[in-house]
Amino acid sequence: MTPEFPFLSVLGLGFLLGAKHALDADHVVAISTIASEQRGLGRACAIGFCWGIGHTLVLLLAGLAVLGFKLTISGDWARLLEAAVGLMLVGLGLSVGLTLWRERLHMHPHAHMEGAAHVHVHSHRDGPHHAHLHRFRLEYKSLAVGMVHGLAGSAALLLLVLAAARSVLDGLLYILAFGAGSIGAMVLLGVMLSLPFVFTPVHLVRTHLALRALAGLASVSLGGLILYESVVL
Repeated sequence: MTPEFPFLSVLGLGFLLGAKHALDADHVVAISTIASEQRGLGRACAIGFCWGIGHTLVLLLAGLAVLGFKLTISGDWARLLEAAVGLMLVGLGLSVGLTLWRERLHMHPHAHMEGAAHVHVHSHRDGPHHAHLHRFRLEYKSLAVGMVHGLAGSAALLLLVLAAARSVLDGLLYILAFGAGSIGAMVLLGVMLSLPFVFTPVHLVRTHLALRALAGLASVSLGGLILYESVVL
């Protein structure tokens, strides 16, 4: 058997590990807060793709530093990067809460011509004074989140593999395979996480906003836990 076949197996393993890595809890929670801000499956794919691109770009830079300059990441730096992820998650969750407050969900009594009256739930999200999302803002946001996760979450795993790489090229090919797996998994995850927000009917405003509030609460809770474990413990 030629040496290329074992290396192809390593690349396949890297792809699978990348896909598994994308499903880590902090990644899922972060993407859910971004996915909650839109109602389109196409844009959900773009959000997941941008996260994976940002994640892979940082891994490539880190891999070059490890392979080319023999740099290492100390335990203190690793804890600091983990704390940055926790802080980012708290910020993402709070941004969801701020957005919900700006939309100011409230109720209006509404009467029909026949005389029957009911309470109408109203949000300013789609009103005349609604500030529409800037084009590609969510994609840029997802790219930045992926870069932060790339700095913090994959260091230990990559260092183990890159230390055994036969050459810089082999190491970079492994990172690309790992990144491809994470991109594919995150695109699928972004679509799955966006489904409740995409298919929540417009008239079920309270249900839609409750799902968004849960995403924000989960992000703040997990981010606070990561911060505590990184800084206090």
